[in-house]
Amino acid sequence: MANGEHSEATSLYYFCMMLIGVQRMRMALLADLTTERRQRRRRYMEILILTNNMLLNSAIVPQRSRRALWMKSRNKVFWERDVLTVFDDEDWKANFRMTRGSFHKLCGIMEGVMKPAEVTVRAPIPLEMRVAIVLYKLASCAEYRVVANQFGVHRSTVKKMVYQFCNGMVTSALGHFIKVPTTEEAIGIATRFEQKFNIPQIIGCIDGTHIPVLPPSDGYKDFVNRKGWPSYVLQGVVDDMYRFWSISCKMPGCAHDANVLRQSTLFSQAHLLPKEPREIDGVSIGHFLLGDPAYPLMDWIMKGYTHSPNITPEQESFNVYLSSARTTVEIAFGRLKSRWRVLMKRSDFHFSFTPKVIATCCALHNFCENEKEVVNPNWSAEAATLASNQPQPGGRANNHADNTNGQRIRAALTDYLSANFPLRRPYL
Repeated sequence: MANGEHSEATSLYYFCMMLIGVQRMRMALLADLTTERRQRRRRYMEILILTNNMLLNSAIVPQRSRRALWMKSRNKVFWERDVLTVFDDEDWKANFRMTRGSFHKLCGIMEGVMKPAEVTVRAPIPLEMRVAIVLYKLASCAEYRVVANQFGVHRSTVKKMVYQFCNGMVTSALGHFIKVPTTEEAIGIATRFEQKFNIPQIIGCIDGTHIPVLPPSDGYKDFVNRKGWPSYVLQGVVDDMYRFWSISCKMPGCAHDANVLRQSTLFSQAHLLPKEPREIDGVSIGHFLLGDPAYPLMDWIMKGYTHSPNITPEQESFNVYLSSARTTVEIAFGRLKSRWRVLMKRSDFHFSFTPKVIATCCALHNFCENEKEVVNPNWSAEAATLASNQPQPGGRANNHADNTNGQRIRAALTDYLSANFPLRRPYL
């Protein structure tokens, strides 16, 4: 009995020991699984962190390299040595279209527009150099890059100076150079015209000329004139001294001269022009302009008779006298383009800015005429060569009915000339 109990106790002992062993094995296995999971999680987190760092590093914009120079050292020998110390008046005129004295006078007029700021990061460009850059550009029609290299400045600086000068001219100084004559001035103009050409009461000659432009792609056809090249129409009224006292340069090349006139300030304010009527052969005749057949005949614009088999010798003679007087505006346009070569080529200005450039050139032309700056014949020869590449469209006659009062005034002038001066015939 005792042996049986002992055997049963031994079996129970071994069974318990076996259970304890199994439990320990389970605990060890669970510990191993827990450790493996932690290691796997740690490796996963490490991979995740490494991936995030790689993504962040690839998303960062690389830093710009440091500038090697704050500003390039440019050669200013042309301005500082040649222009300021070596140039004589002929050199000044060749490069800037005026003598040194006239140049400094112009700088004084444009000082309010072109004067450099008092506080700048870099040394400012002097006023005289700014004006010289603009005149050189307008006189030569060189590219911005070429002018920049000549004066030792950046190309953007040249563009900035040109835009500043032309905008300032149009908004501030244009009225100083181009303005409708007063009554006293109109009387003086009419007197000198009559002394030269025998026709009384003329205060100006009106005509149009085409200026090349780089047109926009949208609306290109509107700018193409009858000769097939894009342009703006410059309408100008010139006195006996070849100076413009009215201009309009906003119409594209396809426009007829009569339409350019109707869209101009001159037409809308014609009633404000000085009149000072004078009685000739019983007809009261105020001041008027001379135009070509493209313009309408009105009491303030005279034009010649239409050529026909029925034209009388007196009417033909009137046409010759009128044509002689109208050479004034042709000479003025010739001098304008000879001085400012930018008007002879398609320049690198935006088409919307070109009218301001044209107006600026007309104002500078008047300034040069007032200062008695003579046009070099070589300039005129070069301008004629350039003009042959882009011939001017011929004038188209205005077929609208002539103004009755205009017809009466023209008939009185015809009788006056035939009664007091020799009849003239056109050169064939």
